[in-house]
Amino acid sequence: MKFLVINGVNLNLTGLREQSVYGTETLADIHKKIAAFCENAGDNVEFFQSNIEGELVNKLHEAFLNKSFDAIVLNAGAFTHYSYALRDAIAAIDIPVAEVHMSNVHAREAFRNTSVLSSVCKGVICGFGANSYIAAMVALKQ
Repeated sequence: MKFLVINGVNLNLTGLREQSVYGTETLADIHKKIAAFCENAGDNVEFFQSNIEGELVNKLHEAFLNKSFDAIVLNAGAFTHYSYALRDAIAAIDIPVAEVHMSNVHAREAFRNTSVLSSVCKGVICGFGANSYIAAMVALKQ
């Protein structure tokens, strides 16, 4: 399979911000772990990160229009809770999308309990750190 891993707002600071919540692994470290997993599984992966909502929407559209990916793993960060633009972009494409979060969003602030994306995603995995991405890939393959 060919996966697209999309990381949204503030995830570029992973490993530097709120280490008690997100740990000390950087996004580059996480990408290396995911890439190694995919290589061992015979899969391909591409990574994209942006703090700009419209760029995330454009990447979803591009993936759909170019038919370049079998599945998408999306950690939208805070956009998860209010981005109807991302929600509509996911609904508009025929590529399965898994919503992931490194932290257990249900054990944090109340506003993090709401996702406007979940209803249009294939599934949701949260709370397992960087392994949330890999768990989503395993689930998407099945």
